[in-house]
Amino acid sequence: MIDLHLHTTASDGRCAPADLVARVHAAAVTTFAITDHDTVAGSVEARPHAEQLGLTLVPGIEVTAVWGGRDVHVLGYWIDVAHAPLQAFLEGQRARRVERLHAIGAALQRAGVVIDLAPLLADVAARPGASIGRPTMARALVDAGHVASLQDAFDHWLGEGRPGYVPRIGVPPEDVCRVIHAAGGVASLAHPGVTRRDEMIATWAQAGLDALEVFHSDHDETAATRYLARAHELGLAVSGGSDFHGDPESSPRSRRVIGGVALPDPHFQLLRARVPERAA
Repeated sequence: MIDLHLHTTASDGRCAPADLVARVHAAAVTTFAITDHDTVAGSVEARPHAEQLGLTLVPGIEVTAVWGGRDVHVLGYWIDVAHAPLQAFLEGQRARRVERLHAIGAALQRAGVVIDLAPLLADVAARPGASIGRPTMARALVDAGHVASLQDAFDHWLGEGRPGYVPRIGVPPEDVCRVIHAAGGVASLAHPGVTRRDEMIATWAQAGLDALEVFHSDHDETAATRYLARAHELGLAVSGGSDFHGDPESSPRSRRVIGGVALPDPHFQLLRARVPERAA
């Protein structure tokens, strides 16, 4: 079984890398990717644990691009995690995340909601390479008793148009694709059914996008069929995975569990073939 979209505590997941690897093994997933947001720290830490269990860990990442003031997530696979320009780029991404968290904290304070940022920032600073984002603030809102759940935090305070929303500043998807390619990887548009920028997929494909994440926990059968057809139409490969974070709010019946959404092996082979194809 293949799951190419998993998160750890290096970004906004709930499982430490070693714990995630153990869960991957228990779920009978044999090939997986840790795609933390704007960091490869979790993937690096997980590798020896995966090798010990005989699992195939695809070096991965989920990079946050910005288009039209909105987040667009681009997955990178088979990247060189030690690539110096990639590391420099990711450091800039994480620095902007910290700046945004400060801005969100200030916006919430103006709305009468006070969150102590010091322990949140100290925690991420103590974990080299870790990234921080709105889910961290959402958990802080829950812990402080301001909301009952992470979803409430986004619905009432952190989502677009809410008092604590701060637009992200960053690079466009085209630039992210170039960074991933320079690091030897392939670039896939994450969960297009959630991103809802279908009108831009052809443009991004022309700019270097290699694949679409067709199989995802938030894609029903209709969406998966639509994006599979779009990928074939544009000559794109296909990626897929559960987007597991390990949040306790997840329903036991949710597809957002390890292996809950898997990438069929034929698609995996075609995705992997993009690496030598482009290098050639």
